[in-house]
Amino acid sequence: QVQLVELGGGLVQPGGSLRLSCAVSGSIFSVNVMAWHRQAPGKERELVAVIRSSGSTMYADSVKGRFTISRDNAKNTGYLQMNSLKTGDTAVYCCCAAYARGAYWGQGTQVSVSS
Repeated sequence: QVQLVELGGGLVQPGGSLRLSCAVSGSIFSVNVMAWHRQAPGKERELVAVIRSSGSTMYADSVKGRFTISRDNAKNTGYLQMNSLKTGDTAVYCCCAAYARGAYWGQGTQVSVSS
C-alpha cells in the first residue's frame, strides 16, 4: 500500500511563503502524475497544480505565477513552493500520486494565511 505524508503547512502572514512536501512510501519513478489539491471550509476541492512524469506542469489560474510544483524522484518526494500567499489560499492541502494502477492520497496539511 502506497502512503503519502504531507508536511510543511502552518500559519503565515499574507505575502509570506511556505514549502509543502509530499513524501511517498514507494518509488515515484512510475508515478504518472503528482498533484496538489486544496479544500477550504465550505468550498469544493480545487486542483491547484499538477506535474507529469515528463516534467510538464499545470497550475490553477488562482495560483499561477505564485506557486511552483516539483518532484524529486531520488527522494520519492513532491513539493509545492507557495509564494506571495493570500488569505484566499487558506485551506487543507493534499497531495495525490497517480500510478497506472490507481491513485493515492495523503491526509493533508493545513495552510492558514492570516495577519
